[in-house]
Amino acid sequence: MSKLTATFRLIRAGWIMTREGVISALPAEGLSGLPAFGHRIAGLLARRRARTARRSERMSRAINKLGPSYVKLGQFLATRPDVVGTEVADDLALLQDQLDFFPMEASVKAIEGSLGRPVGDLYVNLGEPIAAASIAQVHPAYVRTGGEDRKVAVKVVRPGVRQRFNNDLESFFLVAKWQERYVPATRRLRPIEVTRTLAQTTRIEMDLRLEAAALSEIGENTKDDPGFRVPTVDWERTGRDVLTLEWIDGIKMSDIDGLRAAGHNLVGLAETLIQSFLRHTLRDGFFHADMHPGNMFVDDRGHIVAVDFGITGRLGKKERRFLAEILYGFITRDYVRVAEVHFEAGYVPHHHDVASFAQAIRAIGEPIHGQPAETISMAKLLTLLFEVTELFDMETRPELVMLQKTMVVVEGVSRTLDPHFNMWKASEPVVGDWIRRNLGPQGILGDAREGVGALLHLARQAPELVARADRLSKEMDRMAEQGFRFDDETAKAIGKAEARHTRSGRIALGVIAVCLVAITYKLLF
Repeated sequence: MSKLTATFRLIRAGWIMTREGVISALPAEGLSGLPAFGHRIAGLLARRRARTARRSERMSRAINKLGPSYVKLGQFLATRPDVVGTEVADDLALLQDQLDFFPMEASVKAIEGSLGRPVGDLYVNLGEPIAAASIAQVHPAYVRTGGEDRKVAVKVVRPGVRQRFNNDLESFFLVAKWQERYVPATRRLRPIEVTRTLAQTTRIEMDLRLEAAALSEIGENTKDDPGFRVPTVDWERTGRDVLTLEWIDGIKMSDIDGLRAAGHNLVGLAETLIQSFLRHTLRDGFFHADMHPGNMFVDDRGHIVAVDFGITGRLGKKERRFLAEILYGFITRDYVRVAEVHFEAGYVPHHHDVASFAQAIRAIGEPIHGQPAETISMAKLLTLLFEVTELFDMETRPELVMLQKTMVVVEGVSRTLDPHFNMWKASEPVVGDWIRRNLGPQGILGDAREGVGALLHLARQAPELVARADRLSKEMDRMAEQGFRFDDETAKAIGKAEARHTRSGRIALGVIAVCLVAITYKLLF
């Protein structure tokens, strides 16, 4: 019944998207046969007003009608151009995450339920909401500390959003399974894994304690960084459904005229923004993955203050080295090294030829060296690189795609602040320092120390490993003599799964039979 319900939800979603003209606005190049016919029918079924609207407007109307889960899905897919294509990802990035406010009484109930204290004991004053998104809404409030009232922002999770998302998630997984089964060309994109990533990131985003932890971690990482900071968290007033943090008085980075009128140095802000992002990425391996202009303010001291840490990205040491060596290889025109890094990291299957891959990399790098530095886009370079890797069966790496998408946004904001922004010149102090520390003699010594530490750790575990090997050897000998056997619990679990599958099939056939009888009755009578 769960699968049947998910199917009906998908039918409803498909009808809304068809009526709002989303299906007919999607690219149709290369379609033939039944898909091309379906695309034409979708165009005929679209509302008249939808046919003349821009694709981004159609998507916005349809997704907001479908509810918070689809808004979050759209925002997530905006970070995955490898899955939906660059044009559609750009349209999804324009989604307005502005939903209706929910009642003040619901906010009070959520705060008191999460923190276990009356709102009057927590806040001197809790104001009406000023912003509402798919997951939560924000209230201004005051708290009393040290005999003084201090203004704070209070973020409260939307009532019922978890259950709504869990219900819609069944439909998302169903589509992903169909895609992997019936569209073999998309298996490289791992749609089921992409859906799991969406589920995990959204569950994290709906637990505001985890957003508070992300704020705290990045706050510690950046406490000595010039020109960048994040709001402080009020842990006493933070729980699963409520986050209280420092109120930020500043100008949004989307308000270029306001920044200029306030006397801020736009060129300096552009440089600080890109250098801060690269520090978080290369030095810390932990970055804000939703750095659009609406999530960044400039305070009266000229510091960039980032907010809304619901979406973050992490890079391990291997991925950070991979990124740095790629950038360094393009700068020095060492395309063979860039290709080798892909193979060493295991991103490109070893049955491909390194020299052929290096040739493809050269096709990206050589045109760059004939252009002025201020016109070269690092984000575009990475986009082209990921497009080329498709030809060599490189599987989707969600952490790298999220990094690339965030870099596109950050670089775009920097160029908005300074049209003549030189990405490479601004990046060199951070990237160059990281390369010298991690790829030079100092990095080699550090790797050697880590290697010795790993060997010592392995030596301590040697007795346990020997015992495990002995047990495994005996078990394999027993299996060779007696054959492979299931234990009772495994056999019962298989039986139950088979029974559920059969029962679901019977129910589905029953529903179909009832529908056919109803249709026949309508036709005859």
